[in-house]
Amino acid sequence: MLDVPLLIGGKSCPARDGRTFERCNPVTGEVVSRVAAATLEDADAAVAAAQAAFPVWAALAPNERRTRLLAAAELMQARASEFIEAAGETGAMANWYGFNVKLAAGMLREAASMTTQINGEVIPSDVPGSFAMALRQPCGVILGIAPWNAPVILATRALAMPLACGNTVVLKASELSPAVHRLIGQVLQDAGLGDGVVNVISNAPVDAPAIVERLIANPAVRRVNFTGSTHVGRIVAELAARHLKPALLELGGKAPFLVLDDADLDAAVDAAAFGAYFNQGQICMSTERLIVDSKVADAFIDKLAAKVATLRAGHPQADDSVLGSLVDASAGVRIKALIDDAVGKGARLVVGGQVDGSIMQPTLLDGVTPSMRLYREESFGPVAVLLRGDGDEDLLSLANDSEFGLSAAIFSRDTGRALALAQRVESGICHINGPTVHDEAQMPFGGVKSSGYGSFGGKASIEQFTQLRWITLQNGPRHYPI
Repeated sequence: MLDVPLLIGGKSCPARDGRTFERCNPVTGEVVSRVAAATLEDADAAVAAAQAAFPVWAALAPNERRTRLLAAAELMQARASEFIEAAGETGAMANWYGFNVKLAAGMLREAASMTTQINGEVIPSDVPGSFAMALRQPCGVILGIAPWNAPVILATRALAMPLACGNTVVLKASELSPAVHRLIGQVLQDAGLGDGVVNVISNAPVDAPAIVERLIANPAVRRVNFTGSTHVGRIVAELAARHLKPALLELGGKAPFLVLDDADLDAAVDAAAFGAYFNQGQICMSTERLIVDSKVADAFIDKLAAKVATLRAGHPQADDSVLGSLVDASAGVRIKALIDDAVGKGARLVVGGQVDGSIMQPTLLDGVTPSMRLYREESFGPVAVLLRGDGDEDLLSLANDSEFGLSAAIFSRDTGRALALAQRVESGICHINGPTVHDEAQMPFGGVKSSGYGSFGGKASIEQFTQLRWITLQNGPRHYPI
């Protein structure tokens, strides 16, 4: 069992009232981590520590910030086994956590490379003798709220570019992966960023609304970034707006995967299976809607069904498990209800659908219609549905018939044809002849519609985590009308 204290001002500490909560393995029920349950006063202390650390961190030369972030990246990879040890919090496979560490370390390296790319500009002025500049400067304290499903990647993303831009950070850990999020904070602390530069707050699930509201309301918090469900994202956005805090939101998705009539079906099947079922479909970019031209739909679904039948879900440590566990048994109940609703209204269960506690076998359905909940609702599980269309315009219409717009994919041998469609898909991300699940540290990552707004990643993040300021220098006399 892992003991998980708070990280405030560089020190590990319990909650002020000594309370803790436990996170259990969803498969075995064993306690994985015993976690400090922060009070409102702890939340205040974390922000105060970040605010106190801000002047020194913001004043560091960019190459010094780069050096410290690069050291953190190396240390994160060196401690990969510690992150994998905590995978029991979510029931994920070890390879998923290993991939998380690799990409998160890459995010720290990419952020390090950005410290010298935070540029302003000189703007011509109509006032004689006025030298006008637009400068980007650090904002202050950034609040990051990260989810459990890609815990190392998404919590590191909440920190890396804010730090590169000269801000200090408070990370509110997920209640479902608190040990992993706390370990990220410790890695950054041990890498020598400085006391209070990164602070990590964990809270009991029942206290989450009050802790989040307290953190957002704190005057020292200047920006909010949140990754999670659309439902909670709306709450965060409303709170941020109430306190006039800019927010960056990366929310839910229901990614469409378009298969045109000329597609390489074998390549499409491999990408669809990966996109739909990796990490049990618990990824914001997971493929949920397979939108296939009717000319090739039967051949595609036969090939995909054969592939899915080989993907067994089981205990993450079992030798024959390709897929692991859902985050908890209640997720299985929720997803099974969506499947039962579809089947009850005429959909065909092609393969899968079995649920045993938190273990759910990968599932494929055909004949899903708009009357079924699965047509529109995000399953956030190992479920994909096949929708048939006649021609490119029909496929595009089906793809855009969703409130979500995060990631999408198009498979076609005619890349010009696919590119023309990609520019009309209502999503922040679209991959041609690649899976919907794809992320790289330097790429602009964000969605549209109910998938949120703003972009994480590389240069796109600079706008989110700096304040643009107009500064002038008057040379010589200036005329005034009075």
